[in-house]
Amino acid sequence: MKLIAPFLALLALLAGLAAPAQAHKPSDSYLALAVEGGAVLGQWDIALRDLDFAIGLDGDGDGQLTWDEVRGRHPAIAAYALGRLDLSGARGVCPARVLDQRIERHTDGAYSVLRFRADCPAPITALDVDYRLFADLDPQHKGLLKLSHAGATSTAIFSPQQARQHLALAAPDRLGQFGAYVRHGVWHIWIGFDHILFLLALLLPAVLPGAKTDGAGRAGGFKACALDVLKVVTAFTAAHSVTLTLASLTVVALPSRWVESAIAASVLLAALNNLLPLFRGRRALAAFGFGLIHGFGFAGVLADLGLPQESLLSSLLGFNLGVEIGQLAIVAVFLPLAYLLRRTWLYRLLFGAGSALIALLAALWLAERALELKLLPF
Repeated sequence: MKLIAPFLALLALLAGLAAPAQAHKPSDSYLALAVEGGAVLGQWDIALRDLDFAIGLDGDGDGQLTWDEVRGRHPAIAAYALGRLDLSGARGVCPARVLDQRIERHTDGAYSVLRFRADCPAPITALDVDYRLFADLDPQHKGLLKLSHAGATSTAIFSPQQARQHLALAAPDRLGQFGAYVRHGVWHIWIGFDHILFLLALLLPAVLPGAKTDGAGRAGGFKACALDVLKVVTAFTAAHSVTLTLASLTVVALPSRWVESAIAASVLLAALNNLLPLFRGRRALAAFGFGLIHGFGFAGVLADLGLPQESLLSSLLGFNLGVEIGQLAIVAVFLPLAYLLRRTWLYRLLFGAGSALIALLAALWLAERALELKLLPF
């Protein structure tokens, strides 16, 4: 009975990671503002799936959005979005008007792109931004802002809990900007469910009795299990850091459809390895190989956010550090709970059923991404 509480805690952790992949996905929007004198030129990329959830875009209810359906809702999209964004300078409010609207594809789907202009009563030295998009619908929503002025770029993250921010237009604080990209990295690993499920699929067998032994052939203790996990995590980190850097610096580029399909395939193979061993004893090598592909996925997210050219390397380092912090936080919770339960039938059940569930979800992701199908309701 004493092990029921740890089992429930581990089950809650896995469910918490998988639940957003089975419901309305936590959302991001990308807001780019360029200040020129007293004018603000804006581009706001908002996921169509989120707008459909909020205001309804699917006119015929067939589960597929067409260009005509989205275009017919352009006035509603503009009114909904701009009604939840207030810009103001020292002299007062900067009213915004729509310039045009279109659709673009990001790594995670189609986005409505709203271009607008806001005119302030006087030249802008600091900008107050009040951001309330989806605040009443999704408490996890994040607005990722890129602010440009006189060749300098700064960033900020908005959420329902941090909806109003004062942004100075002076040269950005390098340390503050580094910290902002660290937060971006943490956030994106926590909502990158395919990356996290891949890692957990590799970690599930690490604590099983007999998975690691000492020199005398006896089952290893927590230290041996932790070292095994460290090897897997280090291999994954080293690999995706390489391709994240190469892709972000535009040294290497791959089509996003190929990358996202390969990531889904890596999750599927990692989960199947727990049910029918494919690379037993080589999980660290598998983590490295597939980590190279996952790095391109992280780079796609970073491309959506944008990297300031004047602090390119520090921002890239901050984002990568944030990814590692987010990743290690999950491992730090998972490993002790899994180790405590490793000899119980409850963990065996969780190991088998969890791996099967991850494999099923990954197979559906792979079919959707490779064949451009719509199989899941999210």
